[in-house]
Amino acid sequence: MEIKYHAQFLLDKEKDSLTAKVRLRIKWNGKVVAFNLGNRVDIAKWSIETQRCKTNTTHGEKKVAASVINRNIQNFEKVCEKIFREIEQNNQDLDQNEFRVQFNVGIGKTPKEENKNEKTFFEIFDQFTKDESRLNQWTISTEAKLRSVRKHLLNFNPEVTFESFDESTLLDYQLYLQKKLKLKNSTILKNFSFVKWFLRWALRKGYNKNRSFELFNPKLKTERKKIIFLTQDELTNLRTCAIPEEKQYLERVRDIFLFQCFTGLRYSDVENLKKSDIRENFIEVTTVKTSDNLIIELNNHSKDIIEKYKDYFNKYNKAFPVITNQKMNDYLKELAEIAEITEPIRETYYKGNERIDEVTPKYNLLSTHAGRRTFICNALALGIPPQVVMKWTGHSDYKAMKPYIDIADQTKINAMEKFNLL
Repeated sequence: MEIKYHAQFLLDKEKDSLTAKVRLRIKWNGKVVAFNLGNRVDIAKWSIETQRCKTNTTHGEKKVAASVINRNIQNFEKVCEKIFREIEQNNQDLDQNEFRVQFNVGIGKTPKEENKNEKTFFEIFDQFTKDESRLNQWTISTEAKLRSVRKHLLNFNPEVTFESFDESTLLDYQLYLQKKLKLKNSTILKNFSFVKWFLRWALRKGYNKNRSFELFNPKLKTERKKIIFLTQDELTNLRTCAIPEEKQYLERVRDIFLFQCFTGLRYSDVENLKKSDIRENFIEVTTVKTSDNLIIELNNHSKDIIEKYKDYFNKYNKAFPVITNQKMNDYLKELAEIAEITEPIRETYYKGNERIDEVTPKYNLLSTHAGRRTFICNALALGIPPQVVMKWTGHSDYKAMKPYIDIADQTKINAMEKFNLL
């Protein structure tokens, strides 16, 4: 998320005064905050062009050197830039109050708030999950991950404090996740990303003054997770396979999953799709995860599924009878096994320095997210330009699309090789 902001140093001039206070005003996304530099400058010795004191000058009654004031200005600029860089990295905006708190911490001012020291580490963690969940509209999955992080921290040290969370403790926590819980390296890194998110939030709010976590980066081997999707042949097998009489509950699961495969929607967006979102030739949705407003054209396959459930009725005006994601994932595996989607998939992961290779039939790796991936991979393999696919899926970053493009390129190579069999 790129944020455009405007930062400017202004003089607060007073009538008949030859000096003025210096103020930093910051504007972004319709928000405005201002901070006093804490210095007065002689108006005649101030450069509007450079927003600095003119060199080799002194200011105010105390004759403060221009170099001192300009250093303060530079520090304010650096803190401002750092905050916006973190906002972009975390893909999360701040309100004015949160920005003020974080900025004041950055320049060395500690916010004075009552009862901050009376709250425990885990009480503050609970406040973090409550506030951020409400602000960012967390999915059930994200909430579950944060509960897991809290559980691990509590079991690691129920008396942990922000002050004790130095580099040594962070390393101990890493070893606890590795040795005691025997988690995969990728899981440990994900855990630390959540912990750092919390510690950054606590820093902004003034609960945490310990910045040791900023420099702590676990050096753990990882392997890029494989993208699980259905090829065109596998998709055909799934569409046409006969579902046993005793397993007719799989038919709805198949329909919902196929709708994902032909629209690129996430499970959460299919589950949330309303009849009012459906037009004659397209659907218009605001995604649950990213709040993107998407217009996705309908093809014959997705139209057929909509037609099949046109008479489905519920009080929430939902388009489809979607079951829970967990049940969907369980039933998908059943369905894919019936469809004989059995290609062996080799997955590599690490626990510490130990490399572990596992071979699993593809049906056992399927989840609802494979529907969205199937749509992307097959769309690219059919020659649809990436920028078009990105408009359908809501991807704004070409980098995120790159692994799918690589798969599509390989698919084309494999397809061409079939001519050698003629």
